[in-house]
Amino acid sequence: MSQDSRRLPYGDGRDALLAAVIDVVAEKGLKGVTYRAVAARAGVNHTLVTHHFGSIEGLLAATMEWAIQRSIEETGLAGIADFDEGFADSLMATVSAEPELQLFQFEMLLESRRNPKILAMVERLYESYVGTVEEALSKRGLDTTGEASLAIFAALDGLMLQFLTITNPAKIRSAVIQVGKLVSGLQNTAEESRRPATTS
Repeated sequence: MSQDSRRLPYGDGRDALLAAVIDVVAEKGLKGVTYRAVAARAGVNHTLVTHHFGSIEGLLAATMEWAIQRSIEETGLAGIADFDEGFADSLMATVSAEPELQLFQFEMLLESRRNPKILAMVERLYESYVGTVEEALSKRGLDTTGEASLAIFAALDGLMLQFLTITNPAKIRSAVIQVGKLVSGLQNTAEESRRPATTS
């Protein structure tokens, strides 16, 4: 990936390093994340990695948190309770604009199978996604029992992985809209539970 093809904004120091990790992982995978590779991509001295993060593990943890926060904000995940075709289009447009952001998270997820330190990091931070969905649904008074928030997020997460790899935008868009229908079904369940019971 050339310097001109970067999609993520680079700032100074810390933010530049976080954005550089995303690019390095998208290009070379997690094995490519070294002090020198990240610093070179960010255009800073490699000693800044230890200055800001202490270690590669610290850098990866901070990058994961940063990537998830950006994803939540930019995909509009907090508005999932207002699910419609506009949400599907916005989600896919956001993922298309910064695919490296999602690919980094998928790489971390796969690496967590081999590395207990990364597993703990991924578990903790993926809770942010599910928690965001849970909060959005609860604010609308929707029924989130039975791990509905986890199921909805997992469906979207899997669809975005397919969108970035297999790629069939029309089918993926249709499937995302189907997930929206599941959200509507939660609303119906919540309304049913509020209705008074009838006696025969």
